[in-house]
Amino acid sequence: MASRFHHAWAALRHRNFRLFFFGQSVSLMGTWMTRLATSWLVYRLTHSALMLGLVGFSGHIFTFLLVPFAGVWIERLDRRKVLVWTQIFGGLQSLALAVLTLTHRITIHEILALTAMQGMINAFDMPGRQSFLVQMVDDRAALTNAIAINSSMANGARLIGPALAGILVAAFGEGWCFLLDGLSYLPVIASLLLMRLKPHDIKRSALSQLEQMREGWRYVTTFRPIRTILIGFAVISFMGWPYATLLPIFAGQILHGGAHTLGFLSGAAGIGALASGLSLAMRKSPVGLTRMIQIASAMFGTGLIFFGLSHVLWLSILLLVFFGFGMLQAASASNTVIQTLVPEDKRARVMSYYTMAFVGSAPFGSLLAGALAHWMGAPHTVMLTGACVVAGSVWFSFELPKIRADMRPIYQGMGLLPNDPATAPGS
Repeated sequence: MASRFHHAWAALRHRNFRLFFFGQSVSLMGTWMTRLATSWLVYRLTHSALMLGLVGFSGHIFTFLLVPFAGVWIERLDRRKVLVWTQIFGGLQSLALAVLTLTHRITIHEILALTAMQGMINAFDMPGRQSFLVQMVDDRAALTNAIAINSSMANGARLIGPALAGILVAAFGEGWCFLLDGLSYLPVIASLLLMRLKPHDIKRSALSQLEQMREGWRYVTTFRPIRTILIGFAVISFMGWPYATLLPIFAGQILHGGAHTLGFLSGAAGIGALASGLSLAMRKSPVGLTRMIQIASAMFGTGLIFFGLSHVLWLSILLLVFFGFGMLQAASASNTVIQTLVPEDKRARVMSYYTMAFVGSAPFGSLLAGALAHWMGAPHTVMLTGACVVAGSVWFSFELPKIRADMRPIYQGMGLLPNDPATAPGS
């Protein structure tokens, strides 16, 4: 057990990753504050589930459309510079929200436009950040741990950020959350600039950008393990993740609370997700994570179904902790397996498709969730989408033996599995 705890922080022994960890931790707290404040602002202005879904759609649709191109461009550019610019533009977007809200000039149209701008920024930021991890840890053996710590960091912020946002919104209004978020980008920009990186060989491919996109698409669609994991994760993202779009409805109408209630609900999911990230950080190997994807997906979907049935605050919070664990476990396990399998020359492109599955499915899911909630109510909507997530986990379980057979030779080549199949554990 002691060795597991020691391994849990292995990636933090790398100076560059430590800088990123502390800078990004501050920035992500601001990001989660803005997410909660935006949801509550839209709910306060419109009281419409459909409009909440539309804002969720606008925040992700440009990520979905742009991220395949972004993956190709990132492979041709200095990833640190890409991330510095995405942080600068992200900070400006939050500050624009702050100015408009604090001066009481914000309208739903401006929220839609600025949320869409954030979606464009995320198209470059998310695959850039994921593919930059391997440069920061400078040790492929620590990559699994870096991914897990990155997830823990995001969800530690998810625990603190919404709780702070709920207090700030209730006391002073949404604008202060946006202002603090805009300022929180400064530490991560500083951390990126302070890193000492080895010269990164940016390979100038003889292929055109369109041909590189086709090559990346062929790779993810013909290599069964990555294809299956991405499809399964897209189902989770499309049907499961948009529950967050409807949380203001649950906080205000089902549980009869206010912004502080929304903060409790968001923070509860963050507790489960943080516990999931820490459990992954203590793993020494990615072996066995495909089984965890299946189990975590079933947990997430089951938790959603029971959350739709709950009308009691303490039970809803408990269920959010439960399916928050499953939600993050499925996402991080998928990320870890993909990053372990993918060759370096295709990393940014493959992670762009992971971003499409993660974020790109969400706009359509948010729109669907908003429309369904407008028609049948938020509780029935999350019960239906939860059942679809459970069905996805059942499908993944039937695919599991096939993808393990394809993964085993790769893991054996990395020394993660013994060469004797009779003694090799599941992939």
